[in-house]
Amino acid sequence: MAVKIRLKRVGAKKAPHYRIVVTDSRNPRDGRFIEEIGSYSPLTEPPSFKIDSEAAQKWLRNGAQPSDTVRALLKKNGDLA
Repeated sequence: MAVKIRLKRVGAKKAPHYRIVVTDSRNPRDGRFIEEIGSYSPLTEPPSFKIDSEAAQKWLRNGAQPSDTVRALLKKNGDLA
């Protein structure tokens, strides 16, 4: 099973809000997930996000691959070298 850390879109039309989730790569974008580890709101100025660092580190140690956007958020948060 290939595990990914990626964004799950929630929120209204033209008002996106995302949850950062750990999921099987075969699941659809907004489908089933294993664990929710944070949130991301791109519409605020500056864009705001919150990530559970312990959970993110645990999943990265276990081989989960972050998407490009999540990788950038993890770098900003200091969870990824």
